Amino acid sequence: MPPEPGREYADRLARRSATLRALTAADSRLSAARLAVFGAGALTALLIWRNFISPWSIVLPAAAFGWLLQRHDRVIRAREAAARAVAFYQRGLARIEDRWADGGETGERFRDDRHLYANDLDLFGRGSLFQLLSIARTRPGEETLARWLTVPAASDEILVRRAAVEELTPELDLREGLALAGSEARAGVEGAALEAWAGRPAMLPTGWPEVLAMLLTGAAVAAVAAWIATGQPGPFLAVVAMEIVYSLFLRGRVDRALHAADGPARDLDLLAHVLKEIEARRFDSDRLRALRANLDTAGLPASAAIARLHRLVERHDWQHNAFFALFSSAFLWGTHVAFAIERWRRRHGSRVGIWLDTVGAFEALGSIAAYHYEHPADPFPELIDGPATFDGTQLGHPLVPASAMVRNDVRLDAETRLLIVSGSNMSGKSTLLRTVGVNAVLALAGAPARAVSLRLTPLAPGGTLRIQDSLQEGRSRFYAEITRVRALTDLARGQPPLLFLLDELFHGTNSHDRLQGAVAVLRGLVERGAIGLITTHDLALTDVALDPAVRALNVHFDDRLEGDEVVFDYRMKPGPVTRSNAIALMRAVGLDVR
Repeated sequence: MPPEPGREYADRLARRSATLRALTAADSRLSAARLAVFGAGALTALLIWRNFISPWSIVLPAAAFGWLLQRHDRVIRAREAAARAVAFYQRGLARIEDRWADGGETGERFRDDRHLYANDLDLFGRGSLFQLLSIARTRPGEETLARWLTVPAASDEILVRRAAVEELTPELDLREGLALAGSEARAGVEGAALEAWAGRPAMLPTGWPEVLAMLLTGAAVAAVAAWIATGQPGPFLAVVAMEIVYSLFLRGRVDRALHAADGPARDLDLLAHVLKEIEARRFDSDRLRALRANLDTAGLPASAAIARLHRLVERHDWQHNAFFALFSSAFLWGTHVAFAIERWRRRHGSRVGIWLDTVGAFEALGSIAAYHYEHPADPFPELIDGPATFDGTQLGHPLVPASAMVRNDVRLDAETRLLIVSGSNMSGKSTLLRTVGVNAVLALAGAPARAVSLRLTPLAPGGTLRIQDSLQEGRSRFYAEITRVRALTDLARGQPPLLFLLDELFHGTNSHDRLQGAVAVLRGLVERGAIGLITTHDLALTDVALDPAVRALNVHFDDRLEGDEVVFDYRMKPGPVTRSNAIALMRAVGLDVR
């Protein structure tokens, strides 16, 4: 039986915290030791200078200081890794205990006011679904997860993702390793810039210019040997003159090739730490095997290919040393490094985008797997064929803490295509719509749902729960709403069927126009095969359920007054609401309403 997630996280957190404390103490001891050895070395140098001891006496403190430097560097790296592991498990416990909203990446950069449901369902931003799910450490991982949440997948893709998620779910060591390996990757790894560099046209000519550079360097080596043997610098100076003429034609392009590689090499080096963790594993599911296979190029792992590029850029960096630059220029060092970088791009450049996509998909799957591991009671939804269906038992909202969450059953199918949700203010109508929507998003991304069970067909969600006006664009809220509704009606004409979530439709206009417009929109959506929910305060809209062609049911939320306090149970009940709590709420906040 697998360990209980919270207990496993707590045990690992305790062990990693103990390791961090030990490494912190070792760091302090080594810092003190380095200072002491440095002082001893300084004293030894002074005694040597005063001729009190042999110059060989400096060897011992110098060797000791060098050993301490290496040892201290390893301890610092290990301490940083332990600190990241502590943060990893602290964050995991916070998710399990519903304390996650104050930490983690919010995905704010993915917000899109034009998207048909992202803002309505709180997919991005503080306290969002993205913040709950994401353990990605690279930008490609975050971008892939964001795309999966905003673009519903087809049934076969969902099943492939699910198989990968189920394989990754118990792999806690792998998730920890990826979290540690990718600790700095979010600061870099600009995917678009990397792909642009990898795919840009050749910056240096191929063929004879490269051969000529090798011949000139060989001649320079021979000329130096002759100079040493004969004491005659003439041949060497002649070769240098030829190199200068050669460089006049290529210097600009060589410099561009060298400097253009600096940023991409740094970003790829960050990515290589994540790639190495993936390369060390073997997988069973089709998707994970395919992702792992993407990381080999002619038998060379991606991390090894990136390491080669990193070494080339380091060799270019050596030229920043003035002495080395003067020496190496006689042998066309920078030119050869530039040609080597161009050869790397020709061989591996087409793979860079694949590597980025692979890391992105792997981290998105890992995020869903972590969610599945941390919420073992949440099942994978059952995907079915046939008319549009959403059938959830004991649906809850994953962004609502378990202690406050109230579950409800929701069934939409060929017999009931529309639920008209009436009720008092603050009673839970909008939360019900978001609960349906966010569970549909999870299901269509390949993730578990917050429910006892969920059956659904492929659906295209869309909503009007959080429509905003725009002063910059000169749009009123009503205009923004009708524009969104038009987009939803257009979407309903295609496949898969629309799952619409309409909150207080057209409440920005008069009651007559609101009722007429809402009825027409609902009939049109249902005729096109869509299913969904609409909330309303206008009880006249509940009469839509009397039309058998709409196939609608009325449900409602209500409240009760206990003394001066309005109490809600957030339970969905059959039929339309029969009373309002508006006056009671006004009085509850201190308004003088008689």
